[in-house]
Amino acid sequence: MVEARYPVDYRHGRLALRVSESLQVIADWAHEPLILEIPQQAFAFLDIETTGLSGGTGTYAFLIGIARFEGDEFHLAQFFMRDPIEEPAQLFALEEFLAPCQALVTFNGKAFDAPLLNTRFTAHGWRSPLPSLAHLDLLHLARRLWRDRLPSRTLGNLEVQILGADRIEEDVPGWMIPSLYMDYLRDGDARPLKNVFYHNAMDVVSLAALFNHMAELLANPFDRAAEHGADLISLARLFEDLQDLDSATRLYVHALNHPDAVEQRLPEQILLDAIQRLAMIHKRQENLPAAVALWEQAARHQFLDAHIELAKFYEHRLSNYQEAIQWTQSAIAVVQTPGFPAYERRQWLPELERRLTRLQRKLAKASPGQG
Repeated sequence: MVEARYPVDYRHGRLALRVSESLQVIADWAHEPLILEIPQQAFAFLDIETTGLSGGTGTYAFLIGIARFEGDEFHLAQFFMRDPIEEPAQLFALEEFLAPCQALVTFNGKAFDAPLLNTRFTAHGWRSPLPSLAHLDLLHLARRLWRDRLPSRTLGNLEVQILGADRIEEDVPGWMIPSLYMDYLRDGDARPLKNVFYHNAMDVVSLAALFNHMAELLANPFDRAAEHGADLISLARLFEDLQDLDSATRLYVHALNHPDAVEQRLPEQILLDAIQRLAMIHKRQENLPAAVALWEQAARHQFLDAHIELAKFYEHRLSNYQEAIQWTQSAIAVVQTPGFPAYERRQWLPELERRLTRLQRKLAKASPGQG
């Protein structure tokens, strides 16, 4: 076992390790309301290094990094399996460390770490302690928050791009780690594994710092995300999914007035999706003038959904069939542009042509004043 203790004021890059903000939004997103009742010292942060990257019954976790807050310290323990025969002792040490914990924080742990460890406990006829813990997998939240800005959302990349932390010792790529352990089992030389221990320790510390950052970001989205327009849009979508439409609306408006949007530094599709989402919120809230203004803005970018919504608005809300016909015809023109996907064209064109025919019949029946 290798242990390290970090003081309460330790900062990993720009971030402290201990959470200082409410976890309400994270609890709502994760559907884990119990984490609001769990004290911070009952959270465990877990990362493992394994003999293979695909998992499966023949894969071992030869190094288990686990940490929790104890008083004014962040206590990190690493349980190293010097030989496969030591696995029962390693798993017992993990279970003992987890005894006071009620929640688990991982990065891709729901798909990899936890199932693998559960399998290892089962292989020895033991009940795994992990299923009894509330489990927060930060990978899924990271994808929601930064998929529009960061091509890579690995923990190592988030450590640099989001936390502003650089590893000061020589690290080792994750794909090399299984072969380094196999080399150790063959020759007994543990010295090359020093960098693996460092890699694992920094992953666990990064987990805690990232968890703190996410809590701050979601508790204070307007303060923490103002630097990047794409981040504001991602947050707006998240709050929209949580049915917090007031926060979502404010975030969309803030994003659309952000320099990244005004100066067209955002990818067009991301910007148009934000406009359409905000317009639909206004539509549901019966704020139609605001919705129409946004649809008109999106329509100038040849955004099909905006043309269709405007056609519906003029037909069903104002009975202005002539205007509805014009927006339907412009939607058909968008669908017929050379760059429009062929499979979508086959889907939309018959529907739009039926709409156009119906509108023309309505216009013909209407009095001249209604046209």
